[in-house]
Amino acid sequence: MKHPKNIFLVGPMGAGKSAVGRHLARTLQLTFVDSDDEIESRTGVDVAFIFEKEGEDGFRKREAAAIDDLTRSDGVVLATGGGAVVKARNRSNLAGRGFVVYLYTSVDQQVARTRKGRIRPLLENDDPRGTLEELLQQRDPLYREIADLVVDTDGRKVHSVASEIIESIS
Repeated sequence: MKHPKNIFLVGPMGAGKSAVGRHLARTLQLTFVDSDDEIESRTGVDVAFIFEKEGEDGFRKREAAAIDDLTRSDGVVLATGGGAVVKARNRSNLAGRGFVVYLYTSVDQQVARTRKGRIRPLLENDDPRGTLEELLQQRDPLYREIADLVVDTDGRKVHSVASEIIESIS
């Protein structure tokens, strides 16, 4: 099967980047990497702790360094954090070093998918839905700016989304 040497997944929280990325990597026999997991591995603490101690700015600096390193690899499927596209340097590295897939999902789906599981510092407030709406409004144009492919994940299973991506790159 012919495919790009790197696939980078971008999109909002709850779009399924990690789950789809793992499935893609297994199917295409590539290495899966999650940028948040990489940051946690490098620092020895979780993302929530970094946000608490360094703020979003400190976290974004760490994220940019990780994305710069990870996008230089070959044979990876990289799941990025939802805010990775905020920095122009990240957008440039992602767009210039691999095939970028924007996993789009609606705010309703994000709310349902982010209710449990991973701690999400940006949603630790009284209005997570409002936060998700605002973030999507700000970031959707940035995701689309660098995307080689946009895939809607609403109501879809991981294997279905991964199959659409594989079909598009074959």
